[in-house]
Amino acid sequence: MKSEDIFASYKDNIMPTYNKTPVIFVKGKGSRLWDIKGKAYLDFFPGWGVGSVGHCHPKVMQGIRDQVGKLIFIPNNYYHPFQARLAEELIRWSFPGKVFFANSGAEANEGAIKLARKSGARSGKFEIITFQNAFHGRTLATLAATGQKKYQDGFLPMPEGFRQVSFNDTAAFRSALNDKTAAVMLELIQGEGGLNVATKDFVLEIRRVCDERKLLLIVDEVQTGIGRTGSMFCYQNYGITPDIMTLAKALGGGMPIGAMVAKREIADLLTPGMHASTFGGGPVVCKASLGVFKAIRQDKMLQNCLKMGEYFKDKLRSLKESSPLIKDVRGVGLMLGFELNVPGRQLVEKCLERGLLINCTHERVIRLMPALNISKSDIDKCLKIIEQSLKECS
Repeated sequence: MKSEDIFASYKDNIMPTYNKTPVIFVKGKGSRLWDIKGKAYLDFFPGWGVGSVGHCHPKVMQGIRDQVGKLIFIPNNYYHPFQARLAEELIRWSFPGKVFFANSGAEANEGAIKLARKSGARSGKFEIITFQNAFHGRTLATLAATGQKKYQDGFLPMPEGFRQVSFNDTAAFRSALNDKTAAVMLELIQGEGGLNVATKDFVLEIRRVCDERKLLLIVDEVQTGIGRTGSMFCYQNYGITPDIMTLAKALGGGMPIGAMVAKREIADLLTPGMHASTFGGGPVVCKASLGVFKAIRQDKMLQNCLKMGEYFKDKLRSLKESSPLIKDVRGVGLMLGFELNVPGRQLVEKCLERGLLINCTHERVIRLMPALNISKSDIDKCLKIIEQSLKECS
């Protein structure tokens, strides 16, 4: 198909649920994408963090190739070895518990909400405290948990049972507690909400209160998980352990998979018939995910994330000193960004013209989430393009 035919087909046949960028990609490798005309792009925002090991990593592709010719699908009322192995891998890297496999972050969070309600039902508790500017998904329940009204407009009324309070505000958190509170749902770094990082004191207080009042702490690691912050899971940076953790995005190396990990004490509350996912944890996606863990471990990506994250952040701070358009630099590991004094769309477009893919959220926050194996030379190329592009923005 020609480019104009592809654009026309999208317009005629596909629902307009995304703001589309007029570029057609046909190939990816590492931190590079190539469009239909053969132009190369440096990808510093690979699929909202999906591509944490880079596009088409050899270990991920090997897993897919090995499996796709043998068995693509098996329903979850049967067993297959790679779901068992992947669950073991997740537990080994996180905490003693059990895993439920789904297809996306929203599904993983739906499972967490249901498990929290099931746990609380024993004592009449059902409310979940979430935080302003959080993002937990686009299903109705996860929209209700999401602390951003713009995503809820047009879909009211929201399911009840969620109370949003200010992020990093201990007093507001405490004021929301009542005898119906069953759980707290928290992103440690609010990616979609503007790259807001939870303070350690705030997180430790939430964990302490949850322990004291026997509430469940749900940590949404859909975007921060699988090495993004330099630890396999972001909660490990805070010295706490959640009761429930949700994962997706980077977990499959590009394949659609989500997961909920729950402590053993509560995991068996969801019995047969209470929750399910037809395609969750299929053989191909599990084999791909095992390839992700193998790549992170063998290629020493966590170490690279910490080293390159520190280098990148220092360079961004230097750029801030020379550019009046940059208001603030923030983030952890290779989940970084900077807030502008002007809308960020123009900068995204200028960078695109120069072959760099970045993202703007919350209108003025530029998100930079390159692959965990990113090189210093590619970071320098990214920074040069951003610096050049900033000079053309107003």
